[in-house]
Amino acid sequence: MLRFLRWTAAVAAGLLLAGCGGSSGGGGDEGKDKGKGSPSPSTARSTAAPSSAALPSSLTRQRLDWQRCKATDDSAAPGDTWRCATLKVPLDWSEPGGRTIGLALIRARATGGDRIGSLLFNFGGPGGSGVSTMPYFEATVSALHERYDLVSWDPRGVGASEGVRCRGDRETEAAEAVDATPDTPAEERAYFQDAADFGKGCEKAAGPLLAHVSTTDTARDMDLMRQVLGDEKLHYFGMSYGTELGGVYAHLFPQQTGRLVLDAVVDPTADTVGHAENQTRGFQRALNDYLDSTGQDPDQGSRKIADLLKRLDAKPLPTSSGRKLTQTLAVTGITLPLYSEPTWPRLTSALKSAERGDGSELLALADEYDDRDTSGHYGTMSHSQRVISCLDERQRPAPAETKRRLAEFERISPVFGDFLGWDTAGWCHDWPVPGQYDTPEVSAPGAAPILLVGNTGDPATPYEGARRMADELGRGVGVELTWKGEGHGAYASGSDCVHSTVNAYLLNGTVPEDGKICGS
Repeated sequence: MLRFLRWTAAVAAGLLLAGCGGSSGGGGDEGKDKGKGSPSPSTARSTAAPSSAALPSSLTRQRLDWQRCKATDDSAAPGDTWRCATLKVPLDWSEPGGRTIGLALIRARATGGDRIGSLLFNFGGPGGSGVSTMPYFEATVSALHERYDLVSWDPRGVGASEGVRCRGDRETEAAEAVDATPDTPAEERAYFQDAADFGKGCEKAAGPLLAHVSTTDTARDMDLMRQVLGDEKLHYFGMSYGTELGGVYAHLFPQQTGRLVLDAVVDPTADTVGHAENQTRGFQRALNDYLDSTGQDPDQGSRKIADLLKRLDAKPLPTSSGRKLTQTLAVTGITLPLYSEPTWPRLTSALKSAERGDGSELLALADEYDDRDTSGHYGTMSHSQRVISCLDERQRPAPAETKRRLAEFERISPVFGDFLGWDTAGWCHDWPVPGQYDTPEVSAPGAAPILLVGNTGDPATPYEGARRMADELGRGVGVELTWKGEGHGAYASGSDCVHSTVNAYLLNGTVPEDGKICGS
């Protein structure tokens, strides 16, 4: 099962070390009916934020016990500057005095004088671990670290914060054989059965938490975090999905919104289908740029890759590991290098090897994306990503409806269209809990200016999303900065223009002119 909207976990770690850096909402061309008329009960809950006065003092006055961070199954212990703690938050924000759960936090104190406060980071996903990713990002934000405490966390349902594992490693590997673009009734039954089984596994693993891991829940967690950390305003750096989270926070708490940077901006006007269409365009655009960089005609190069995928659908390729490279794994492997231009040579090598009959390199790329190590152990980011996005997204396209749209998806992209088209029906098929909204509400009248950073070559959150987020935030709130580059995100790309503009905003409150453009 595919869903492309990540920035952190295996993807982020690789990109950060290389020098760079599904889900609800996305970037692209079709804004859908936002469904903001008479909200359903679940939608009403997602927009009604309790005031801080309504919260018990056991939450607002809790003292965090900061201790040396420990190693986890998936990451080593960070350096001596980092400390970890657990924040208590309500399981159900409609009952703030009821049962609580613990959120894992990580912090490194500001290194210089003239401290501004805390700067919270969310690295995307949804489902990415901030506790694991934040230390990797420290060098990239060293100038910010002088005046801010760097803070991140594992959102509810993620990692050390009641993280959800919906199936084991053996079941996950077995599911690789499920065709994500079913061509026969038998393949279609297997596809939707696998989706239903995954949902049941999530329900069993998460229990009551499954209905309380929405983006709105996490935005409310952020405001409690702000209070407990002692900050009058929330200063925040959100990337990819983290931009949607930042927009929802600004809507719920406009008066508490401080300096917010949203990089790789999710389009808040796109519903489930619109998001998939946008990503189909985005990844095809990035693939075209990659092919052009190698001297290939993008149309011919895309057709060649599509032909390879068709052959893999009929006959998977052998690999040095003994596993088979299926069509679905090949698409996943092609996707990963498009997140970062410095990794494009790996895609060239992997495609050449596959054409020679060896799927090993594409499989290795797919394993990186899927967070699978050499022992066969899989991370759980995709599990958390699914439980969060399926609670957010109310739209559940039926199989027949999806089939009618496939031709349009394939017209947009012969490589990615079929996969992302089917994903609209499979991702949340037969999910145990209903979704909350068609698209997130991010209007934030009265909020301070929010800096939105878009990248013209971004595959996962196409750059059009930044303008749409600006429009939805409202006049005088959203300020757009565009980088003419490649890959997912802009701040960690190495652009001096982007870096200095964002730093000036966060450190000095300098708001750039709306529409500023940074060259490649």
